[in-house]
Amino acid sequence: MNRVLLTGASGFIGTNLVEDLISKGYEVCNIDIKPPQVSKRNNIWKNVDITDYLSFEKAILDFKPDYVIHLAARTDLDGKTLEDYSANIVGVENLMKIIHKIPNLKKIIITSSKFVTKNGYQIKNQHDFCPHTKYGESKVETEIRVWKDKPQCDWCIIRPTSIWGPWFGVPYRNFFDMVMRKMYFHIGHIKCYKTYGYIGNTVYQIEQLLFHETLDEDNKVFYIGDEPVYEINDWADEIANELGFKIPIMPVWFVKCLAKFGDFLGVFGIHFPMQSFRFENMTNDGINDMNNTYKIAPEVPYTRLEGTRITLNWIKKYEKGK
Repeated sequence: MNRVLLTGASGFIGTNLVEDLISKGYEVCNIDIKPPQVSKRNNIWKNVDITDYLSFEKAILDFKPDYVIHLAARTDLDGKTLEDYSANIVGVENLMKIIHKIPNLKKIIITSSKFVTKNGYQIKNQHDFCPHTKYGESKVETEIRVWKDKPQCDWCIIRPTSIWGPWFGVPYRNFFDMVMRKMYFHIGHIKCYKTYGYIGNTVYQIEQLLFHETLDEDNKVFYIGDEPVYEINDWADEIANELGFKIPIMPVWFVKCLAKFGDFLGVFGIHFPMQSFRFENMTNDGINDMNNTYKIAPEVPYTRLEGTRITLNWIKKYEKGK
C-alpha cells in the first residue's frame, strides 16, 4: 500500500484529496495545525506546525511516505509583511531539507498559487513573477526555495487558480452565498473571463500529476483549473437558474459609486461588500494557461453544471448539519 503524506490537508483542497485517496486504498497522513473538517479523519491527523523543524521532521520520517503533497500555507490576503506568511517560506524550507532524508520518496508536489502573478499579466516562463499582494510574494518565495533546494525525486509545483466546491470557504463560498441570497448582481453588460476550477476536477488533476512523471525541467509548473474559462455572468446565471430565479443588472456607474463608498468606510475599518478592489476583480479578466496540466490530465470528470449542482446540494446539507 502506497503512503501519501499531505500537509495542510485539513483545508479545503486537502479535505477533498484525503477522502478520494482513502477511497482508492492509499494510506494517508495529514500534517496540519488544525483538526480535519471531517471528524472521522482525526485518526490520520498529526497536529504539527510546519515551521517547527524538529516536530515536522519527526512526523514525516515516522510516516515514511512514498508520495508527498504540500498544501500547508497561510492563504488569506490580510498579511502586511512577508513575516506574516512564515508558513509559506520557512515551512517549505523545512520540507525541502526533510525530504532529502527520504531516499525512497517517489514524488512530491508543492503548492504555490496563481497569485504569483496579477490578473491579466502574461507570464514569459515558469520563473516569471508579478505578484501584487504579500501573499503572492510569499508564494514566489515558496517557488524560489523549491528551485534552490530541488528534491532528489520527481517533483512539480502546482498553482491552483480559483477553486470551488464542497468544503470551500472564503472567498468562493461567499460568491455562492450571495447568489443564493439574491444579493449578487451583474455589473452592466461587462463580460469577465476567469480560470476557475471545480474541486472534483482539481483532485483529479493533482492525483494525475502525483502519479505521472513530470521530469522536464522546463515544465515543472502546472496551473490547476478548468477549461474552458468561465464567463462570470454566465456562471452566476447558471447557479441562479438552478435555484429558480434571475440575477438583476446594475448600472456600471452605480456600482462604481458603491465601490467608492465602500473604500471610504474601509478607512474607518468598516467592511462593505463592494470596494474598488472587488470591483476591479469582478470586471478584469484572469486567465491562466492550462496546456501543461491538460497534457497530463486531459479528461476532467465533471462539467461546471455538474459541479454547481453538487456544490448547491452540499451547501444545503452542510447548513442543516450545523
